[in-house]
Amino acid sequence: MKKIISLSIAATLTSVSIQAAQNEQVREDRITSVKKAIGGVSATPQKELDIVGGFKHMFRDGKVTGQIRALSSSYMNDTYQNTYATALGGFVKYELAQYKGFSAAVAFHTSTDIDALSGDGVKRNSSLSSSAQEYEVRSETYINYSYEDFSIRIGRQVIDTPLADSDDFLMIPNSFEAVVAHYEYDAFSIMAGQLQKWQGIDADLDNGWQKTGKDGTYFGGLSYSNEMIDASVWGYNINGEAGDGTANNSFYFDVVGHYHMTQTLFVNAGLQYLKQNELDSSGVSSEIYGATGELVVNSLGFNIAYNHAAKEANKQSFSGFGGGTLFTSMDSMILDAMTLDRSADAWVGGISYGVGDFNILYAYGDFKGDADSSGAKEHIVEQDFGVEYSRDDDFTLAAIYTINDDKYDNSANGINGGDWGNVRIFGAYNF
Repeated sequence: MKKIISLSIAATLTSVSIQAAQNEQVREDRITSVKKAIGGVSATPQKELDIVGGFKHMFRDGKVTGQIRALSSSYMNDTYQNTYATALGGFVKYELAQYKGFSAAVAFHTSTDIDALSGDGVKRNSSLSSSAQEYEVRSETYINYSYEDFSIRIGRQVIDTPLADSDDFLMIPNSFEAVVAHYEYDAFSIMAGQLQKWQGIDADLDNGWQKTGKDGTYFGGLSYSNEMIDASVWGYNINGEAGDGTANNSFYFDVVGHYHMTQTLFVNAGLQYLKQNELDSSGVSSEIYGATGELVVNSLGFNIAYNHAAKEANKQSFSGFGGGTLFTSMDSMILDAMTLDRSADAWVGGISYGVGDFNILYAYGDFKGDADSSGAKEHIVEQDFGVEYSRDDDFTLAAIYTINDDKYDNSANGINGGDWGNVRIFGAYNF
């Protein structure tokens, strides 16, 4: 059976996977944004654990997984120095088999710049391997206990929730020092825990492990999923010190419906809501609404998404520890970048098409921020182009081109300022 993965580059709650079997059956992969769809290209392998009857067999029947990853990333700027770098790295993970409910794992991530293919000095892009041009981290070290539908994991681990996620789109994904419990009951799923520290691309590789609040971050979520509907509600308590820019109580809700009109034609429609209340004079307070829709015909998908952030004087939203969960989050631009002291709107539309082992992706996003207290406005247009080749589940090649047009040159995107473009070429082999 030949599998074609069609990543929906438009900002919707789903991307589409088309499996070319005799009955041409269609199913959903339900990815929440352009940013997460692009990150899905580098998805790491998962292996099911064996359950063994003796302690020594935990080691004998342990699983090794990993990925060899190469990435080249170049920024072209109108007003700043162009930068580029090429890195080689990946990860390896060893996980013990399960005995009497217990298992454990350790994983290492690494990235090293290839000097001959990277810029010198200020011409080097440091986002791949840090400013030191190399990065190594023990990204996971955990003990896991499972009993029937309940599990608890303690230690360094990867999690993916609306306001704390891996955001795996370059070389080093985010991971967390945490305690996380999970319970499944029929179509319901409950997750709760505490995050103490995090590291990765969104934490800034030069900083290493960073706290997720003065006393950590507490979170919990309830999700429901069946063939017709997905819904979830989440709460976060991110505490900190005065003015640290993160402390808040966050409430998040989303719901998306799926309707199969025929075996090869289906539609999705969803809503989301994010409310954040300031703690410890952090300056984080927001209310954001969103909607999304998608139409898929065979291997062709059309998508549109919208988010609105209400103005709160001298306050802004916080996307959390990762890429954020908004429907309109793109490869680089997210609505959070322009919510300070102003209302803001984002529209994103796009198209995806899968043919053979290839997928072609395009998205157009328009982000506008109304005048703040000083009268300054924001307007950024981003376009994302992508092509992916997936020979099988083990080997992937992809290229992504991002164009960022800052209409007022106010640098709301916070990356390089002014107008810029980014080209990334990615290759990965899973084992």
